[in-house]
Amino acid sequence: MKWMSLLLSLVFLKACGESDASPKITLKPNANTYVAGDTLKVQLKHKKSLALAQVQYFLDDTPITLPYVFTAEKLGDHQLSATALMGGNEVKTKELSVRLLKSSPPELWTYTIVNEFPHDAEAYTQGLEFDGEDLYESTGLKGKSSLRKVDYKSGEPTVNKPLDKSYFGEGLTLLNDKIYQLTWQENTAFVYDKNSMKLETSFSYDQSKEGWGLCNDGEYLYKSDGSAKIWRLDPATGKELDYIEATTHKTILTKINELEWVDGKIYANTYQFQKEVGVVIDPETGAIERVIDFSGLKEKVDQIPSLNVLNGIAYHPQRKTFFVTGKNWSKIFEVTLHPRKK
Repeated sequence: MKWMSLLLSLVFLKACGESDASPKITLKPNANTYVAGDTLKVQLKHKKSLALAQVQYFLDDTPITLPYVFTAEKLGDHQLSATALMGGNEVKTKELSVRLLKSSPPELWTYTIVNEFPHDAEAYTQGLEFDGEDLYESTGLKGKSSLRKVDYKSGEPTVNKPLDKSYFGEGLTLLNDKIYQLTWQENTAFVYDKNSMKLETSFSYDQSKEGWGLCNDGEYLYKSDGSAKIWRLDPATGKELDYIEATTHKTILTKINELEWVDGKIYANTYQFQKEVGVVIDPETGAIERVIDFSGLKEKVDQIPSLNVLNGIAYHPQRKTFFVTGKNWSKIFEVTLHPRKK
């Protein structure tokens, strides 16, 4: 087991009537990152003339006992704090952020093209998902956003439902005969009947301020918002229940975009210019288990002025292949995924 000691100097707020000093939090040494198996040790710094008693430490508002060994926590940023009695008064520290990273690097994967199919180059693809042989697509840009059902072999929409010009369409997913479609900055998600594709209701976002990607595990929705966070939502209400942060052995990855749920994992595009990259994320911890190199696909489509990034990944359960496209791409690629040769 790797042991890492982090000396945290947590300066308590002064008791009532002694408010002239602000609390300070410093790190000794200047590090605040851990991996599973590491031990958190804390040193309290306080006014020696006042007795200190009943110290309680918290990690994300959960009481912990020190020394504390990280084991199965979600990866990403956590908030450390403490309370105590000092001079007869209860005092509390400021929260200090500590980061838990993945203990090993992600696997590197790539693709093999199985088929190429035409795709509407006017479609600014934001969401892509199969239901049987029907491919559903959400497109973006104000004045051009739509919800579509597509014949993937011809690339032609069999249903094309435009959104109001005030909305910028984003990710979609299908669950319990409903279609869920996000909008970008309009704080609105739409819910349609799958068969008629008629709008039934909508819900607003809560802590997540934007809508990016969307998928589901058969029970809950999972929503990205452009940050590192992927939120778990109640599909009946749209309420955000909790979140994970997409994390590697080095950093927290932001700009998580279009999502797809496959065999208990979240497959995601990342909105990174000059990089056609996908990632595979553990929905329990946020660990990025694989990085998928999709480079080379963009060069195989029509090089039109509106050509944009890779975005759109849909799994076909019967064919056991992935369908991948991008914003204003003239093709959709059916691919298999496999580890990259060393």
